[in-house]
Amino acid sequence: MAIAAAITQPLAVVNRRRSLSTTYSSSLNLFRSSSLSNKQSISHKSIAISSGQRPNFRALSAMSVEAPEKSSSTSFLDHTESGILHFVKYHGLGNDFILVDNRDSLEPKVTPEQAVKLCDRNFGIGADGVIFAMPGTNGTDYTMRIFNSDGSEPEMCGNGVRCFARYIAELENLHGKQSFTVHTGAGLIVPEIQEDGKVKVDMGEPILKASDVPTLLAPNKDQSVVKAKLDVDGLIWNVTCVSMGNPHCITFSSESSKDLQVDELNLAEIGPKFEHHPMFPARTNTEFVQVFSPTHLKMRVWERGAGATLACGTGACATVVAAVLEGRADRSCTVDLPGGPLDIEWREEDNHIYMTGPAQVVFYGSVPL
Repeated sequence: MAIAAAITQPLAVVNRRRSLSTTYSSSLNLFRSSSLSNKQSISHKSIAISSGQRPNFRALSAMSVEAPEKSSSTSFLDHTESGILHFVKYHGLGNDFILVDNRDSLEPKVTPEQAVKLCDRNFGIGADGVIFAMPGTNGTDYTMRIFNSDGSEPEMCGNGVRCFARYIAELENLHGKQSFTVHTGAGLIVPEIQEDGKVKVDMGEPILKASDVPTLLAPNKDQSVVKAKLDVDGLIWNVTCVSMGNPHCITFSSESSKDLQVDELNLAEIGPKFEHHPMFPARTNTEFVQVFSPTHLKMRVWERGAGATLACGTGACATVVAAVLEGRADRSCTVDLPGGPLDIEWREEDNHIYMTGPAQVVFYGSVPL
């Protein structure tokens, strides 16, 4: 699959399609059939883009630069050329995704193999995953599916669902405070876009029963695994297992370190050992957590299928649940991740977890498949 991305970088997050037709009109009519022979070509390997002005070019794999086309009244996201995938790249605290409008079908427009290539940070667009906005099922407004950067399909993604919500608002020309229901592999998720642009998500109830996480570790608190011993390559870690529709293994300490200093950990070395540990038959996401106070945690994550990422929304939720179960934190916490903070609340009255955080547009683009 060739990668020849046409990119438009936004000045700010845009949440209405009407804004796109005026702000990004120079990005339209991409990949035309006309020849590039009479276009000015520049062979520089890197192109600096000033944050203070809209770029008036589209970048191709041959690193050519074209003069802007005449404005079009058609929205960039309305383009449907055959063989061309139009997308919007979003990030939630640096956890980045390629968002694809798939509302006309429950069959993804991109295969897992193509997703791997698109997510490649050297030869593709670069992302932690590809997210598809699909028609609703089981009475929901929409369906969300994800392919990880390794081609696997997770049940859900917390940062991804916030990006999904902002993307839907853009596609449907919604503005202001909005909420809708989303069917995911983890069940019903309800994101709500706030007046300040952040997205608050009802993540549902945590799953604590060991066999449902799933983990083969023996339950040691009712049917749950809380602060259990896990041997990882000869080192004993204390772990708590939680599912947010996807499996999580959370650790605050090891045999050699009573309280983790998460910045000192070599995630690339130890993360895969947790992910592929035989005690986790579906593999696992792993959160390494440092406690600053009962309302302030710091977390680094090794994500199943994606590796070390800048943020993990379901991981932040699972971390607060584990911290409460181990008596380390209150039910409402700020969780610091490498990409920034998330506000997490585990409400006692309904047992639901609520996550609040940002989601932002990175750029708009098109690639031939």
